[in-house]
Amino acid sequence: MKEASNEVLNEEQWKLEAQAVIGDVKNHVKEIKVAENLRNNNQFVYLNLTTLEGSKFCIELSAAGFAIVGNEHDDTSHRRTEHFETPYSLLDLVSPRYRDSFGSSLQRKLEQLSDSQ
Repeated sequence: MKEASNEVLNEEQWKLEAQAVIGDVKNHVKEIKVAENLRNNNQFVYLNLTTLEGSKFCIELSAAGFAIVGNEHDDTSHRRTEHFETPYSLLDLVSPRYRDSFGSSLQRKLEQLSDSQ
């Protein structure tokens, strides 16, 4: 995520940032995509997330980080005050199966690396 500068991202850059996040975590969640029914702008972009457990959330990605803003897709009515620096820290809190999935994936990659040496 772009930080440490005063650069403001435009709406298209936020969508690109969201796509990078989606690419990073998509194998460890049931579903994650940019919320198409909510207005995104140059301040933030919304993501609809379904965890491996089936829990649904609406996540706001902004310069402040990641924040849960709803307990359903396309819902911004349950804004929490806590912000997460990374999608991984947010997922670690809301999805125990994320931890298992991510850990297993990491273990497989390490085994493949070890086997190739």
